[in-house]
Amino acid sequence: MITRVFQKLLSALILWHALVASVLAAENDDSVYQQLNVFGEAFDRINEMYVDEVDVERLIQSAINGMLRSLDPHSGFLPPRSYEDMQIDTKGSFGGLGIEVTLEEGFVKVVSPMDDTPAFRAGVEAGDYITHIDGEPIMGLTLSEAVEKMRGPVGEKIVITIVRISEDEPFDVTIIRDTIKLVAARVRLEGDVVVMRVSTFNEQTTPNLENGIKKVLEENGGIERISGFILDLRNNPGGLLSEAVSVADLFLNNGEIVSTRGRSKSDTDRFSAQVGDLALGRPLVVLINGGSASASEIVAGALQDHSRAILVGTKTFGKGSVQTVIPLVGNMAMRLTTALYFTPSGRSIQAMGVSPDIIVEQQPSMSKDDLEAIKKSRDRLKEIDLRGALANESLTEDQKLLIEQEREKRETIADMRRQDFQLAHALDLIKGLSVAIINE
Repeated sequence: MITRVFQKLLSALILWHALVASVLAAENDDSVYQQLNVFGEAFDRINEMYVDEVDVERLIQSAINGMLRSLDPHSGFLPPRSYEDMQIDTKGSFGGLGIEVTLEEGFVKVVSPMDDTPAFRAGVEAGDYITHIDGEPIMGLTLSEAVEKMRGPVGEKIVITIVRISEDEPFDVTIIRDTIKLVAARVRLEGDVVVMRVSTFNEQTTPNLENGIKKVLEENGGIERISGFILDLRNNPGGLLSEAVSVADLFLNNGEIVSTRGRSKSDTDRFSAQVGDLALGRPLVVLINGGSASASEIVAGALQDHSRAILVGTKTFGKGSVQTVIPLVGNMAMRLTTALYFTPSGRSIQAMGVSPDIIVEQQPSMSKDDLEAIKKSRDRLKEIDLRGALANESLTEDQKLLIEQEREKRETIADMRRQDFQLAHALDLIKGLSVAIINE
């Protein structure tokens, strides 16, 4: 006998079928309903005959999630807690470890750690595979279940086991859970270059960028004193499509930013730039790597296609699909892939990623001791320190000051190169581009 719970489920499935399967030919409808009957019979047998009493609600949710997981890695079922967490995440504050993850062949794969979060500070890297949580294997869990296990009370520790391609053996990482309060974008000045670090695309991203750029320009004499801009999208796992469009629009005056194409007209859309480039045409370099995904790839692809920016780093993650969160009854929802997005030139990034214009691999950063040794070597005895050394009378004091300032800039970039090789390369590139513009 089919239970009352299942009757409700079957009614919901039939309603869903009526709404989304109208494109099926009439001769195929009988087959669909026949399969639903098979599903109902299987559910009934499990509920009545399984060796232990089953949790009917969990069984139904698992069935729905199974349907979605069979489609692609990004579609999935969101039970009430996961749905609530997802809504909080887009606001920019939530509890957990601070990593964006996906499911790959049954394993949880790190898309990227988020800036200044417990996972980031513990050394978790993009591309890591998480195989165990507190010693328990997680293969076979849904992505929502794995994420749920990683979340917990603030201040509690969690031990995750990581498999990293560059390491011979799996290793454990202990992380203390914390409240993750993301600053979506930070803006700072490096010499005369504005560096914009965007760590995620949520509702704070565009306001953070606009306010940060405005503040930096006001504090440093206006855009006339700026030689260029760097947009750092490395290890940015993406987020809201609307924010990706807004960020790209900050640096474009016109033209298409991205288009989405799905099965229905409602899933097909085009987004175009409005007049207004915050950088006023100054050179722009975008930093990307394998942890740059989804919304990051939309921004990078748009700026590259419009020849507005030079992309530096390594190839991006390659997530070119759009997920729509569809609310369901009982404060539940499903995340369903409904479209693919395309860059202005018509490129689909799905599984291909965005390739940089200049490939620059990140180099391992140097230890503090090594950096101190280098700085000390700069301070060793020089000609000017010798007793009776001849002074340079051919230069004015202003010229000497200018030479000293240039030397300090170069040393700063040299130090940065040892800590962040890709960013240092971008700064060098901006300097070269600004010189070329002046000489035109």
